[in-house]
Order: sequence, then structure tokens, then C-alpha cells
Amino acid sequence: MSESLTTVAYLGAAILFILSLGGLSNPETSRRGNVYGMIGMALAVLATIFGPKVAAAGLGWVIAALVLGGSVGLYAAKVVKMTQMPELVALMHSLVGLAACLVGFASYVDTSIAYTGAEKVIHQVEIYIGILIGAVTFSGSLIAFGKLNGKIGGKPLLLPARHWLNLIALLVVIWFGGEFMRAETVADGMLPLAIMTVLALLFGIHMVMAIGGADMPVVVSMLNSYSGWAAAATGFMLGNDLLIVTGALVGSSGAILSYIMCTAMNRNFISVIAGGFGSGAPTPKGNGAPAEPQGEVTPVSATETAELLRDAKSVIIVPGYGMAVAQAQHTVNEIVRTLRDKGVDVRFAIHPVAGRMPGHMNVLLAEAKVPYDIVMEMDEINADFPEADVAMVIGANDIVNPAAQDDPTSPIAGMPVLEVWKAKTSIVMKRSMASGYAGVDNPLFYKDNNRMLFGDAKKMLDEVLSALRG
Repeated sequence: MSESLTTVAYLGAAILFILSLGGLSNPETSRRGNVYGMIGMALAVLATIFGPKVAAAGLGWVIAALVLGGSVGLYAAKVVKMTQMPELVALMHSLVGLAACLVGFASYVDTSIAYTGAEKVIHQVEIYIGILIGAVTFSGSLIAFGKLNGKIGGKPLLLPARHWLNLIALLVVIWFGGEFMRAETVADGMLPLAIMTVLALLFGIHMVMAIGGADMPVVVSMLNSYSGWAAAATGFMLGNDLLIVTGALVGSSGAILSYIMCTAMNRNFISVIAGGFGSGAPTPKGNGAPAEPQGEVTPVSATETAELLRDAKSVIIVPGYGMAVAQAQHTVNEIVRTLRDKGVDVRFAIHPVAGRMPGHMNVLLAEAKVPYDIVMEMDEINADFPEADVAMVIGANDIVNPAAQDDPTSPIAGMPVLEVWKAKTSIVMKRSMASGYAGVDNPLFYKDNNRMLFGDAKKMLDEVLSALRG
């Protein structure tokens, strides 16, 4: 394949990637967006393999790597559960960072192209920055993977003088960058490059370890952005225009998504990086008493829940991570269909940070074939709760916590939440009275119009469905 034909193929792939991002912005077009992305990636890979930069002698190695990597990816996609999707995404981000690091070192030791003057300076800057971003993405994504699957606790690790440590590490990285640029030979430059890589890996670990569990949706989108910039840096190192464009698309869209997530949590990006939210430690009030509300909860049975739903005219369902863990989305859809057949107006309220990654609940509901037109975003439906007869919360906690509005001492104070307590009756489904991922107690449980349906979400919903049909 000639270089001009490869360029045309790259241009077509870039257009398909843009169309893919556009399609993924809406649930109704997301399937089409995925198809565009897959076609674009297939086109890009084929154009690269058969392009002028891959020698015929190395084609066998490239194909073998494609088969091996493709098989691993296909197997992972087949066996992964929906609850494991966030950690799979984090793991994929780590691989992008690792690739950027390996490509950076390979580009530095490659002497087949002799760079001189300004070209050498630019090439070395690309390598240094590319490895820096890649190392931070790699180690940070692995820690995020550990936090998301529970192998690492959600409580943030707040080291003494952690901000000073980060600043010192940044200054050391800049200093070794100067040493790297002044290196006359590859051997001379390898030591400062290796030291910077170690510092970047440690920074990635420290950065994500300092972020609390409640901020994990922001972390996932933030690492998505980092992986994009790592891919763009790899494109600069390899002189691959498509990698640069694709990396910039992923990096910028991930940054925008991080901003949306931060807005949804009343946080800013710097405060997320600084960490601390989600420590699980309640904020004491001025008199030394705990900030958590105290009171009695009113339990409800599955049969009573079915009666409340059957008698309602308007029902709003708020799904959370508990629904994903119990794999209850299909039963929820059956309940919705049964209620709608009885003339009940049923809608879903989706908080932007529900679950463990952006769009987690939307994906679960789409998998269960819930109609798109009854799945509403928080801003669309929050004002309708006072008119709802029943608001049913399935495994959510922090996103329906009234302390965000009522308690200025709460760690989540100011965070936009779904106002389920304004419905005539709210029903919260939980296994126990344990606090949510942010480690903050929820006053909703003690309100007079709230009922608690304890137990496994799938089991209890099956009982509710049986009672409704009976």
C-alpha cells in the first residue's frame, strides 16, 4: 500500500472515530457509534500493517501479535460481567500507558534514524513527555483497577505533606529532563530517563491512592483522558498522524467528561487530584457529636412494596451499583413492563456518577432492553419527584443523600443529588444499613415517608414481580 493510500485510509478512520464519539453521546445511537469505531479501527490497523512503514520481513510478527492480543481481548469481553466493566476499562487504560512507555524507550534506543539539531530536540521532548504521561497512566490505572475490584480499599491514602512530595517530584522530573536533553549518547540519557519513569510510576500510584472511593467515576474518566494523551504522545514518537488525532480525540473527550463528572459531584478537578473525599470518616459537628443522623427506619416487605407500586400512578426508579452487583436489571425491566401494562407511569432517574464509571447505569438498562425514552437524566427528572407516588431506589446511596443539601458539614455538601425524599413514598433497597461508597451516612433512611426493603436486590425484586403478577 502506497503512502498516499495509507494517508487516505487514516483520514477515513479518523472521520469514523469522530462519528463514533458522536454516536456514543446518545443511548439510541450508541450501537451505531460502536460499529463506526470498530470499522475505523479495523481500517487503521490494516492500513498500518500493509503500509510502507512495516517491512515485509516483520509482517509475521505483527500478525502474530494481532492474533494474540485480539484473542485476549475477545476472551476478556466475553467473560467480563457488567459489574466488572469499570475495572476492565481501567485495565485497558493501563495497557495504553504501558504501550506509550515501551514505544518511548524503543524510539530512544533506535539509532536507525539520525536526528540532528532541532529535530533531535523535538524528538527527545516527545520521548520524555510520552514516557512521563504513559508511566503515570499505567501505574494510576492499575491502582484504579485494584480499587474498583475491591483488592485495594476505597479509603484514600493521605500521606503527610503529600502536596509537597508531589511538588518535589515534579521539580526532580523537570531537572532530570534537562539532564536527558543534554545527554550526548543513548547510554548517558538512559539514567535520567529511567529515574523519571520510576518517579512517574510512583506519582501515578500516589495520585490515585489519595483519591477516595466516591471520586472513582471521575478517576475512570480522568484516566481515559490520560490514556488519550499517552496515545497522542506515542503518535508523535512514531510519526503516526492517526495516533495523534485519535489520542487527541480521546484525551479531549475524556477531559470534557471529567469536567461533567466533577460538576455532577460539585467538585473541581484539582480537589479530586488532591484526594480526601470518600475517606469514610464522618465530619463532627461543633459540639463534638457525630454528623450522622440518628433515628428509626421503617422496613417493608416485598409484598407491601408490590402493593405500593400497584396503587401508584407515577413511579420513578433510581438504579445504583447494588443493582449491577445483583444483576437485577432484567427483573427490573419485567417489573417496569408489568406496571406499564397496568397503566402506571414508570421512569428511570440516572445520576451522572451512578455506579463505578460514567454511563454505567445506562449500559445496564440498555442491556436489559429498557426503552430509552423512559430513562431520564438527573436534570430532566429531578423536579418531578414531588409529583411521584413512589420513588424506588435500587442499590444507590450517595446519589440520593439529602445531607448534600441539608448538612453543610457533610463531605458531600453541595453535591447535586436525586431528590427522592420529595416523593410521596420512597423505597430504598439495600442489603444492610451500611454507608455508601463515599462512607457517608444517609438521612434518607430515617425519613417518615421512607421504607427500607432489605435483602439481595435480585431476590427481593423477583418477589416483588411475583406479587405484582399475582
